[in-house]
Amino acid sequence: MEEKRLTEKESLELITQMIHSSKQNMEVGNGNQFLYWGYCTAGLSIALFVLITLTHSFIWTWGWMFLFGVWPLIAYKKRQKPAAVVTYTDKVINQVWRVLGWMFAFTFITSGVIEILLYRQADFIIMLPLSLLYCGLGVSITGIIIQERWMIYSPIVAFVFCIYMLTMLIHDESVTLLWYLYFGLSFVIMMIIPGHILNHKAKQACSKN
Repeated sequence: MEEKRLTEKESLELITQMIHSSKQNMEVGNGNQFLYWGYCTAGLSIALFVLITLTHSFIWTWGWMFLFGVWPLIAYKKRQKPAAVVTYTDKVINQVWRVLGWMFAFTFITSGVIEILLYRQADFIIMLPLSLLYCGLGVSITGIIIQERWMIYSPIVAFVFCIYMLTMLIHDESVTLLWYLYFGLSFVIMMIIPGHILNHKAKQACSKN
């Protein structure tokens, strides 16, 4: 069977169509993971900050475990309203986030085991800066794939807080509850705002079609 060769113009049009389709597939109705992760993480950060401040008990730090419930929520939403067309760029974006998700899970398990073996307890504080790093990379890579320049640079604040936190940990500086607010603010800037911008653009594109 003879393969059809695409011209340069046809190739560019195909790539443009795939990118356009991927942007539409990221609309909230199809499971916009930016808004799911952004609102859940920012809301939980504020809630834990308030609870620990009021009760002076760090038992509430285990509340971060609720974030593991976001994965099945996104999967359920996608099953409820699957994308009409799944392009190559969609698959690439999904693979990027799948790898970062496994990195997050591996870091969580590894850091917990090491801390328990060495210190007989685990506070998982290293997860705050590393989560900012992983999610920031995911957002930037997604921005590169769908050609949204503003999204590429939206995680800058998250990267700054990540470096700040790691620097404090290296120099054995005390960790403060403000880190929770820095964490939540980072997700507002790099996920909630981009998520709403994507939704707005997707709805505009749909209204034109």
